[in-house]
Amino acid sequence: MTFKKILPALALLSLPVIVQAQDYPAPVEAMRERGIEVLERFDAPSGLTGYTALYNGRPLALYVTEDGKHALIGSLLNADGEDLTGAVLEEKVSRPQSKVMWEKLKDSTWIADGSDKAEKIVYVFTDPNCPYCKRFWKDARPWIDAGKVQLRHVMVGTLGESSQKKAAYLLAAKDPKAALQGNESGKTPAQEVKAVAEQQRKQLDENQQLMAHLGASGTPAILYLDPTDMLQMHPGAPQGEQLIELFGPRP
Repeated sequence: MTFKKILPALALLSLPVIVQAQDYPAPVEAMRERGIEVLERFDAPSGLTGYTALYNGRPLALYVTEDGKHALIGSLLNADGEDLTGAVLEEKVSRPQSKVMWEKLKDSTWIADGSDKAEKIVYVFTDPNCPYCKRFWKDARPWIDAGKVQLRHVMVGTLGESSQKKAAYLLAAKDPKAALQGNESGKTPAQEVKAVAEQQRKQLDENQQLMAHLGASGTPAILYLDPTDMLQMHPGAPQGEQLIELFGPRP
């Protein structure tokens, strides 16, 4: 299965730091100097003090010994071998960041495909020259046409200048939805604008930055909320059972 939790990438846009610098034990301060971003202190068993943290966009937990002189990085296990760290990271990093990033997706520049009353919203980073984006657009039609899903195409120009000019054309179109449909279906391919206007340049730059923050390296990059409201990402065009996992039962 190629679906994955978005937690590592979500962490790139970090939560506000709650602990103050003067409160850090020496080994935690040493980790901060090495590039680890400390987020929040939490209670841990056996005299340990826990800290949620980020390193290169990945969440982790630091555990400081009772004397404050040593720190451990990793998962804490109990006597039954159960991981006590995962739930803490999900509660304090992953779940809050899912909400933050979902709102950022809402605020990005996208073109809707499907009913505004659809039960499920799915965001997809789309390049107008990407053949896999066109395949995904086509494969999604049963759910879109049935009003079950709305795809929100966050337009980017990752495949070069031609893609950027075509993406700008789609965003500036009088009817972006119809223009997108024409391009993805192949019936009326997007044109290349002579020069990308300032407004569309800003929109594309912001979309590209958001895509990078989410850790997506290519298109289509598909993002959705799972039944527990955790943000998930699927890189590439899903096929077969993957479409059902993403969208639900075929209409």
